[in-house]
Amino acid sequence: MYKKRSFYNISFGIISQVLSIALGIVIPRLFLTSFGSEMNGFLNSVTQIFAYFSLMEAGVGAATLQALYRPVSSDDKNSISSILAATDYYYKKTGRLYLLAVIIIAIGYPLVVSSGISRLTMMIIIMFNGIPGVVSYCYQGKYILLLQAEGKNYINIVLTSISTTLISITKLIMILLGFDILWIQFSYLIINLLKILIIGTYIHHKYKWIDLGKEPDYQAIGQKNAAFVNQICDLIFRNTDTIILSIFCDFKIVSVYSMYTLLFSMIRTAMDYVAQGFSFIMGQTFNKDIERFKVINDLYETYRMALTFALYNIAFIFILPFMKLYTSGINDINYIDYKLVVLFIVFYLLTGARVCEAEMINYAQHFKLTQSRCIFEAAINLSVSIIMVNIWGIYGVLIGTIVALLYRTNDMVIYANKRILNRSPWVTYKKIISNTIVFLTVSVIFSFIHWRLESYIAIVGRACICGVIICSIYFIVASIVNKESFMVLIRYLRTLYKSKRS
Repeated sequence: MYKKRSFYNISFGIISQVLSIALGIVIPRLFLTSFGSEMNGFLNSVTQIFAYFSLMEAGVGAATLQALYRPVSSDDKNSISSILAATDYYYKKTGRLYLLAVIIIAIGYPLVVSSGISRLTMMIIIMFNGIPGVVSYCYQGKYILLLQAEGKNYINIVLTSISTTLISITKLIMILLGFDILWIQFSYLIINLLKILIIGTYIHHKYKWIDLGKEPDYQAIGQKNAAFVNQICDLIFRNTDTIILSIFCDFKIVSVYSMYTLLFSMIRTAMDYVAQGFSFIMGQTFNKDIERFKVINDLYETYRMALTFALYNIAFIFILPFMKLYTSGINDINYIDYKLVVLFIVFYLLTGARVCEAEMINYAQHFKLTQSRCIFEAAINLSVSIIMVNIWGIYGVLIGTIVALLYRTNDMVIYANKRILNRSPWVTYKKIISNTIVFLTVSVIFSFIHWRLESYIAIVGRACICGVIICSIYFIVASIVNKESFMVLIRYLRTLYKSKRS
């Protein structure tokens, strides 16, 4: 059952990401050429603003997910219902605040920023983007958490992928037909509401045994406040740069930032889907057998980190040739900047290096114990970014984020290994160091190769060929540096092979 659900989660996640990459590359280009960098920057700012609105469920959601792993692993339906009853209480309690916050942002944000876009247009677009989140939050957020804990997140992935594809295709057609931006954003609203209705129907039929009238188990989600603080810090780390740029610079600069984020974050999203495929197994194993968890986690971290560094290495080599083609003909601002590529790569590599440690802290529910560390990271990020953006603009906000990452990544590595697994952090550090050395070596070698990359086909073709070589190098080095994990992998593959033959 575990293997099948993991396979579904990862497979549908990858398919979803391939579709997202294909459509996610076409649509922004059309937006840029049809509506300009300013509108593109505004829409990306709105997306980042509503990322913050997930704070409404951040603490309760994180605490609920971790609390569900234990009863789900033992199929304790009564406990599951009690936990969801407690979660439902808090969701209903904060649902009105969510709607009020959407209205306040819709009215207030257009008054704060300086833009050539009319304030009424900005207000309506913000409302169209905010309403689906309010409806989803109030009526089905708790059930999505149960799907994740059970390893059935692929259901949500599939429906989200279908709706995202429909939204992209609808936008594509409407842009080509010359529709106004408000009608295009209205289509986003309608399709998202239809997705919410479908998910609600599925849950109603498949989970009739859930009884929200049970005595709420508030103790199970008792760390919701500490988890809330941790989630705030994570959102600040992920989304503050765009907001700061929209206030201290302009939407054209936001557009440049968002274009690089679009391309690099595709890799992070793909790796997140892989993580979601395993997270329910990791969470349940952590709560049942910590020694087995250590073995699985080492194997997972070894090859996840190697793959992360390899994919960003490929992106580092080919992103500027791609960006030159992608933004050709767009002259309202310059999108080609090698310094930005370097800063983004450092940003995403540091993020990828600490993922397993962040997940461990969640499994152990050490939200309160790590609360002060999260606050310190957020304080560094905000203060350094706000100071630096006035000196170096877009580079300044990235430097602020990187400074915060350097502190928190090291803190997470040390904390997770020492406090949770009771071992030396060198186990993780040697993976980070070895992958960094490979990254620098590969980057230097490939910098001496000069290709004529004048078409998308040429870029994709070279990237695929180099990708096979680069991924192989990372796999070999990771296996040599982490021999124990390699032997575990070999034993697992042998067992899998024998089970297939029998």
